[in-house]
Amino acid sequence: MAVVPESVLTFGVFKWSSYSSTYLPENILVDKPNDQSSRWSSESNYPPQFLILKLERPAIVQSITFGKYEKTHVCNLKKFKVFGGMSEENMTELLSSGLKNDYNKETFTLKHKIDEQMFPCRFVKIVPLMSWGPSFNFSIWYIELHGIEDPDVVQPCLNWYSKYREQEAIRLCLKHFRQHNYTEAFESLQKKTRIELEHPMLTYLHDRLVLQGDFDDCEELIDKAVGDGLFNQYISQQEYKPRWSQIIPKCNKGTQEINRDDTTSETTYSSDGDDNRPGMRGGHQMVIDVQTETVYLFGGWDGTQDLADFWAYSVQENQWVCISRDTEKESGPSARSCHKMCIDSQRRQIYTLGRYLDSSVRNSKSLKSDFYRYDIDANTWTLLSEDTSADGGPKLVFDHQMCMDSEKHMIYTFGGRILTCNGSVEDSRTSEPQFSGLYAYHCQAATWSLLREDSCNAGPEDVQSRIGHCMLFHTRNRCLYVFGGQRSKTYLNDFFSYDVDGDHVEIISDGTKKDSGMVPMTGFTQRATIDPELDEIHVLSGLSKDKDKREENVRNSFWIYDIARNNWSCVYKNDQAVKENPSKALQEEEPCPRFAHQLVYDEMHKVHYLFGGNPGKSCSPKMRLDDFWSLKLCRPSKEYLLRHCRYLIRKYRFEEKAQSEPLNALKYLQNDLSLTVDHTDPDETKEFQLLPSALFKSSSDFIPLGFSDVDQTYAQRTQLFDTLVNFFPDSMTPPKGNLVDLITL
Repeated sequence: MAVVPESVLTFGVFKWSSYSSTYLPENILVDKPNDQSSRWSSESNYPPQFLILKLERPAIVQSITFGKYEKTHVCNLKKFKVFGGMSEENMTELLSSGLKNDYNKETFTLKHKIDEQMFPCRFVKIVPLMSWGPSFNFSIWYIELHGIEDPDVVQPCLNWYSKYREQEAIRLCLKHFRQHNYTEAFESLQKKTRIELEHPMLTYLHDRLVLQGDFDDCEELIDKAVGDGLFNQYISQQEYKPRWSQIIPKCNKGTQEINRDDTTSETTYSSDGDDNRPGMRGGHQMVIDVQTETVYLFGGWDGTQDLADFWAYSVQENQWVCISRDTEKESGPSARSCHKMCIDSQRRQIYTLGRYLDSSVRNSKSLKSDFYRYDIDANTWTLLSEDTSADGGPKLVFDHQMCMDSEKHMIYTFGGRILTCNGSVEDSRTSEPQFSGLYAYHCQAATWSLLREDSCNAGPEDVQSRIGHCMLFHTRNRCLYVFGGQRSKTYLNDFFSYDVDGDHVEIISDGTKKDSGMVPMTGFTQRATIDPELDEIHVLSGLSKDKDKREENVRNSFWIYDIARNNWSCVYKNDQAVKENPSKALQEEEPCPRFAHQLVYDEMHKVHYLFGGNPGKSCSPKMRLDDFWSLKLCRPSKEYLLRHCRYLIRKYRFEEKAQSEPLNALKYLQNDLSLTVDHTDPDETKEFQLLPSALFKSSSDFIPLGFSDVDQTYAQRTQLFDTLVNFFPDSMTPPKGNLVDLITL
């Protein structure tokens, strides 16, 4: 189907909750940003306040635009929701967001698809929730709706939507009839409509479990479902649990010989035995070669000086090897920190750019931005440029970001603070810090191009440069993802992507939406990685560099952004607060909060590696760390879910036996049910130990709520069936809701 361009939709104001004075609801139909009275204003801020708009004809409503007054205003909507539907009584939530308190128009994408199928609306309801000024009434200045109203597109969607609602209503009835054992009504409705309640496999499970009580057959069916991968969707929706492990590398006394992949040459590195791992540092750089499971570490600041040592850690050997004590002596980069590295795993090359220089040593020569490449197999450094600025690339920067696109042999670098000579003519014009834009480097042609200059404008294709941000390259959808960071004294909370092939910026979040802690907090050092296969971004949030913002009880937190679902989730905040002297127990379990550390991710083996950093101890300002950690994010495995389902089936089977055959039930508990319990898990063990109490309960204790009209055994088995069904894909299961939930009091 060809893409139909969206257009401005015609609508009128249909209903409203209230209005005050001359601030009439119809004022939102006219865009007059310089007229202070051209707005709708509610009579109070007491909920519910709303406007209901009625479209001239049904349409696919794809976006909404809010116009504003030419100045900031206390009545602007800080929080609001938008609903839509074919009738005013039955609407679906399309958006929950908030406006910036400025004069720029803002456009928001509205939910307009169910199961990838577009649905139409005739009514749109805007519900203000909070204004920028506390206790002020709500004001909306102008509204514009965009979408598709072409009848050739809308009518099929309308037909589908009507059919979809009818089908879901029938499926809810079928579910209700079966739950309450209204067999004749169930069979009659299904025969008449020919609508399936669920996948045939689940119908068979219902027959064997609820009707026949064949528990062995049920276990076999669950076993087959797990083997066929039917629980994979459920697993992917479960929260991760982090598992930190401190890495204690092997000592490598004497000379090490390393056989490089893809080469017959051998490279020999010496090690003095006492110094067989990288020392304490912050501001260093790490990259990982996922093919060979090798972490490379270069440079950093040890609290006193910049470092120029270069290391490789073999995951398989659990061993650090010093490639070079001083790369400058081997035609490589000089000692440095706050630089950036990226790796081309295909060509086995590492690139490094940028560094921090103290103001006391800055001069026209030292401020040149050198650019190096390291060949892993040849163990040689190549100076690609003495000064990238002279070649059309960035000036000397620090705290920037750099990403490799191996497929197109391109490097992208964005942001970072530009270093300047103090008191120079160039710098005397402004005391404001300068930031670097978005550049691309074509490795084969050895040419730079400026893709975006640093911009403070809010245009759709503008990007605002910053330091200490995160930038990641998604190898599958070929986009750069940028978020967080700091610009002067402002902490940024926006999130955008850049399509490297289409040269297009997309704002994912402008940072104004208040998510009540459901996004990573600004002002804390963030280290991010990406998993293109899982379509996820991982963020470890630690200490703030700003001494004033450091909390005494600061905590590590780990966040995951689901790219497809556009959703953040916090999978972990350490339970113990970390004080000036972290407890030994905590240090053994997980790394203490820090900044200036490095985090890399092996997306092939799904492991993160963290090294060093600055713990931010006010009593020891020069202290740096040299601890090395791995982090695995774990979800329930197929094996765990299979065991858990067997446990649920056997637990119910035991409870059923307990009512009629208590002695047999006790034997079953000891011999069969016991096998499905992990007796090393305290929670599972405790639950198992409480199960014998079922032997002393009356049958009425087992009747589930809402099933009083059904045989007790049927009701309990139905409840178990509903629990097991939750592990199957949504496309196979009965509807999630219940018919009785539609009844309002």
